[in-house]
Amino acid sequence: MGILPVIEQYKGELEAIFKDLHAHPEIGFTETRTAAVVAERLRAYGVDEVHEGIGKTGVVALIKGKGGGNRRVGLRADMDALPIHEESGLDYASQTPGVMHACGHDAHTTMLLGAARHLAETREFDGTAVLIFQPAEEGLGGARGMLADGLFERFPCDEVYGLHNWPSGQPRKFGIVKGAAMAGSSFFDIHIKGKGSHGAMPHESRDPLIIASSLVGDIQTIVSRNVRALDACVVSVTQIHAGSAYNVVPDTASLAGTIRYFKDEVCELAERRMKELCDGFALAYGVEIELKLRNVFNVLENDAELSDAYMEAAGDIVGAENVVERDEPVTGSEDFADMLRVVPGAYCTLGHAGTVAVHNPKFVIDTGILPVGASIMARVLERRLPLAG
Repeated sequence: MGILPVIEQYKGELEAIFKDLHAHPEIGFTETRTAAVVAERLRAYGVDEVHEGIGKTGVVALIKGKGGGNRRVGLRADMDALPIHEESGLDYASQTPGVMHACGHDAHTTMLLGAARHLAETREFDGTAVLIFQPAEEGLGGARGMLADGLFERFPCDEVYGLHNWPSGQPRKFGIVKGAAMAGSSFFDIHIKGKGSHGAMPHESRDPLIIASSLVGDIQTIVSRNVRALDACVVSVTQIHAGSAYNVVPDTASLAGTIRYFKDEVCELAERRMKELCDGFALAYGVEIELKLRNVFNVLENDAELSDAYMEAAGDIVGAENVVERDEPVTGSEDFADMLRVVPGAYCTLGHAGTVAVHNPKFVIDTGILPVGASIMARVLERRLPLAG
């Protein structure tokens, strides 16, 4: 089958939309321009309903198929950018200093717009397409914001699908993991309040730097000496902040980082041990240590049956030889997981010619992926809502 005809016809327009979105990136919950572009395009395509301001800056559109059935299938794309200064050298690079689409959400948004145009023009399905344009995926809780705003109460879905570009250098390669596919994640902040002193008289201090340095090492034992070898978990200290002068032992120090996991009970264990370590260090050194933990991403769980359906739909577009069921999940996180906790569905990766990793200032997405991703999203909906006869 290949790329769907409507999408093939308008692929030049899709590339223009993508380049415009890429040049005007917006951080999570500030995607007002992006949301306005999305809403304007959807109305121009003739969708049945457009709802704005869902979860602050999210957009939801409805398209009714020819069949008039009651089943509903959701398709979701994220819209936000990252606080990264772009170094791609593209002629359509970000015009906003310090903000960049370094994860390809501009492409995901464009793909869903391409699917919307096809579905609105053809309507060869029985039921309703629910198109979800989500803000703030990058750790700011955009999915949870839309859910709290009544996403699936206002726009019920029987199942929901999403995708992410994959800069693998393998264009059109579709990959999916059944079950736990992406890690959950908690972020932590540790603030140590010690006692400062002159750098020449450290015996008068309760040095928070010594405590912070020891904590960094002991936090690594949470996984190596507490988590079962067969249960994957990654605890990373990614920030340490303290001091402002060469000759002063500071009063305070701060640490921050993440816990990545595939089982909720493993996360609970890691969080409990971190709290116990902080409490123990506070007692041992006679200082105050405050630990703040916040769960940011749930484990992303792909429904096995719907993963099969997604692979079959992708095979129609890219060929069965380019569809791969993967064995190993990834330790990265994705807040589409929150939607999948409410509605069953599946999330895939789609390879493209780029090879620079996401979240890199030199990241470049291959625009050839746009009609492919748009076609896969439209096709899975058509397959899941088939017309009778």
